[in-house]
Amino acid sequence: MTEPVHVIGMGLGPSDLTASHLALIERAAVLVGGKRHLSYFEDAKALKKEISSPVSGVLDFIEENMTGGLVVVLASGDPLFFGIGKTLIARLGADKVIIHPNITSMAAAFARLKLSWQDAAWVSLHGRDNMSVLAKAMDDRDLLCVLTDPKNDPWAVKKQVESHEYAWQVWVLENLGAPEEKISTMDEHTDVDTVFAQPNVVVLKKGELAAPSGPLRLGTPDNWFVHEKGLITKAPVRVLSLAALELAPDNILWDLGAGSGSVGIEATLFLPDGFVYAVEKNQDRVAQIKANVERFKVNNLSVTLSQLPHGLANLPRPDRVFIGGSGKNLGQVLDVVATVLNPLGRIVVNTVLMETLHLAVSVLEEKGFRVSLTQAQISKSRNMPWGRRMDALNPVWIIAAQKGRP
Repeated sequence: MTEPVHVIGMGLGPSDLTASHLALIERAAVLVGGKRHLSYFEDAKALKKEISSPVSGVLDFIEENMTGGLVVVLASGDPLFFGIGKTLIARLGADKVIIHPNITSMAAAFARLKLSWQDAAWVSLHGRDNMSVLAKAMDDRDLLCVLTDPKNDPWAVKKQVESHEYAWQVWVLENLGAPEEKISTMDEHTDVDTVFAQPNVVVLKKGELAAPSGPLRLGTPDNWFVHEKGLITKAPVRVLSLAALELAPDNILWDLGAGSGSVGIEATLFLPDGFVYAVEKNQDRVAQIKANVERFKVNNLSVTLSQLPHGLANLPRPDRVFIGGSGKNLGQVLDVVATVLNPLGRIVVNTVLMETLHLAVSVLEEKGFRVSLTQAQISKSRNMPWGRRMDALNPVWIIAAQKGRP
């Protein structure tokens, strides 16, 4: 009976092999691996085959020699982490391959840096143009391991880092596990002539949001605001919402369920003689609002930590009210707001939920407001390796309501 092919992960090198791994290598009739891996076992009696391009030739060789005795394949790191394991399983079948896992370059990199990595993500640039994938991962995650190659090297990664809205700490780990292993950081002081040895991996750790690259303006880019991922009124919707408010220079605006404060902060541009009172229930988001006020040097906005409809009693009566979030208390909030809103005042409610749309329209019309609706369905371009595609944002209902005269 033909033995399965044993694929042994080498980890960082021979010192990561167990006694059972070494016993399999000693017993092998055929030993397959990269040039460096085979060099560790020059005294082995097995027939040796170096892995080279095209890989199909190596697969043919393995399949042809399986009947002649045990075939052992040596793989870098872990065989199923960008290794030959997947290819062998696809070619020979899962029942004819046994995988022996080992330390990956990713695990080793985080161990060297003493960084907990259960929430980390990886991006492979090895042999592929994946900069758009790296850019998205940097948007979504705080800790990344990037697998490089001679073309997509640490300098290419650093270029992507420099275009991102957050500051990142960058480490380069060269020749992990080898005597010439080296760990260094990359920053503005790194010599531009530095050549990093292969193989290497890059670890990225997200830092603080970089300073805005311009002043506050209508449609300020989302990434200029400190905010939780996704929890911000997107710039195009923000512009439409501010238009729906029809702000006058001396208006008092309440920004309720203010989140990151982006709407209220941008509204201050139109309120040179007015003021914005933001109310938010989440302590972390209140801190974000304060940080954004500081970032944009806004001096006519204050924020209150409170669960709506509480926190409104001591505020000056508003001329305009924006409600970006109030959860299940929207009906109660509208009851309060409709009562204290100055004559000819306006309320704008943004929602993505049909239930909230129905509730807001019903309550406002019942209270005699003149209501109009706008649905914003917006798509934004995203760069791809060979062009651009459009990513749709969530459709948003913008409910604008005008109060009559007393």
